[in-house]
Amino acid sequence: MHLSAQNIEVLITGMRSEKGKIQLKVYKDDKSFQSDQHFKVYQIPKTESRNGQLIYKLTLPPGIYGMALLDDENADDEMNYNFVGFPKEGFGFSNFYLTAMAKPKFEAFQFRVQSGTQYKVNMKIKYM
Repeated sequence: MHLSAQNIEVLITGMRSEKGKIQLKVYKDDKSFQSDQHFKVYQIPKTESRNGQLIYKLTLPPGIYGMALLDDENADDEMNYNFVGFPKEGFGFSNFYLTAMAKPKFEAFQFRVQSGTQYKVNMKIKYM
């Protein structure tokens, strides 16, 4: 059986501005997530965003994945923090909205991609 890449539609909501870009990282397991060893990274311009929302389409081969995003408002490719250590920029996870203060486990936002299936992933941005 041939394992072909599947189309994924990512709906990003809750953007507070059209400045900068979205950095979307794809991970395969908790170890790679905790050490920030991403499988793929996408730099998404906000030029197509409307009313704080953006739809981005990508393809992934079958497997287990989790996505984390950074609303990189100053486009410096990293999360910026305030003087107390809280993120100054927004972040989000695939099909999961962080309510706690700690970084989530991979299992909380992972999803499975299987052949022959269309996928929609929702990512709501959180600002501290």
